[in-house]
Amino acid sequence: MRALLLLSALGALAAPAQAESPQAVSLQVVGYAGLLGEWELTATVTEKARLWAREFSGPLSMKHVGICTRDGPEQKTGEIRFQISAFSSQLDATLLVEGQECTYSARSSNPYSGLMACPDRAAVPLKLWLR
Repeated sequence: MRALLLLSALGALAAPAQAESPQAVSLQVVGYAGLLGEWELTATVTEKARLWAREFSGPLSMKHVGICTRDGPEQKTGEIRFQISAFSSQLDATLLVEGQECTYSARSSNPYSGLMACPDRAAVPLKLWLR
């Protein structure tokens, strides 16, 4: 009988904890890509909880802000996905921009600073701020 009462009490205590779910975290991502920072990158990403890393994804927009534009700034859209390691604060990202998949990796700092590598072209500097 005591075992049955103990199990009932434990079940009642566990039920409210299961009913609560953490809210998804959203971040603003701002960055500049290119040798002269001529591409402005913006994104709003949401978090998916993972065991060993924080994983984020969302739509991104890239706008050419260099002085060499002719008919207004060129704009590209796509998606960004990245993980931040819980142990090393390493950020590893995949950027899908108009059908091209680029990769990026950087250590934690303010800003994250690394190289973005895309197929068939030289890697370019990319700085990212997460807010």
